[in-house]
Amino acid sequence: MSENLKSLVGLSREQLADEMASIGEKPFRAKQLWHWMYHQGVTDFAQMSTLAKPLREKLAEHFVVRRPEVSRMQTSTDRTRKWLLKFHDGNEAETVYIPEDDRGAVCISSQVGCTLTCKFCHTGTQLLVRNLTPEEIVGQFMVARDSYEEWPSPMDGGRLISNIVMMGMGEPLFNYENVAQALKIIMDGEGISVSKRRITLSTSGVVPMMKRCGEELGVNLAVSLHAVTDEVRDHIMPINKKYPLVELMKACRDYPANNARRITFEYVMLKGVNDSLADARALIRLTQGIPAKFNLIPFNKWPGAEFDCSEMSDIRKFSDYLFEQGYSAPIRQPRGSDILAACGQLKSDSERQRCIQLKERLAAGIPDEHQSATA
Repeated sequence: MSENLKSLVGLSREQLADEMASIGEKPFRAKQLWHWMYHQGVTDFAQMSTLAKPLREKLAEHFVVRRPEVSRMQTSTDRTRKWLLKFHDGNEAETVYIPEDDRGAVCISSQVGCTLTCKFCHTGTQLLVRNLTPEEIVGQFMVARDSYEEWPSPMDGGRLISNIVMMGMGEPLFNYENVAQALKIIMDGEGISVSKRRITLSTSGVVPMMKRCGEELGVNLAVSLHAVTDEVRDHIMPINKKYPLVELMKACRDYPANNARRITFEYVMLKGVNDSLADARALIRLTQGIPAKFNLIPFNKWPGAEFDCSEMSDIRKFSDYLFEQGYSAPIRQPRGSDILAACGQLKSDSERQRCIQLKERLAAGIPDEHQSATA
């Protein structure tokens, strides 16, 4: 059965060449496959017309070009699109396309669940299940390309899916090896070919991995900051207790890929917590000497959240002050909130659906399957 065959998606060029050698083929076959998988977007070996028929049949006997299964696709009234993707082991994660006027970004997940438990983030209420593999990370982008029929890879810049943000479920730098391999595949000029300048990796502040990320990948960096004092950040982002602000700011100043590009500091606006003009002034002091821009995010309220969104008048005052000091500080417009695709709202639908099904079963007097199996 095909589900038992090894998938070639997510392998590095070297790994792909090794797989070809394992079936008695020359290394140049890896280059041919790379083109078909990542430039043409083909999943069926039979359609790889530059390969001889006997080779196509041999490949089909040993391998697959696998995509995550789309369990559910939702499109928001603002054209934001969200996919719930199921992987080969049954686990699921969410991927979102965020459109602009003539292009847009795919928001990709790096983990099933998240280990960080940031107090304002809905995703953080789902415990970490596991890291995603390079295949599963690259596969999310390929599903988006499939959905918008953007194969072969557009080489003239005229593409709807123009950018990637590693801002979905999970902390990318806690899954660095897999994320790095996936992004190197995505950036490869002979395949998917997304420039590193169009890729942004968002971290909550995993300080030891930030320098390595800049040196090896050179992608844009976004830092989920959200507070200007250790006291507040300790409360809303427990990772700050391990990597406090002084260490995080030093890592930002030392980020190798920075050069003339600015680091984006993401700042969710929480009423009465971090939204005063005093906070705005402290934010300028905190990021002194760092080429920076700010992304102000109105808090997306979700059931059980202990916070409220700041008043829009206060968010505008905060933004205006930063602009007056010479910084870019736009207010992010909530996107896809009607399908829970907005910032901080991603949380695997599989967990929600299981809860709904369990309630329905219990209401009908049917015992919980899990409890019955473990009793």
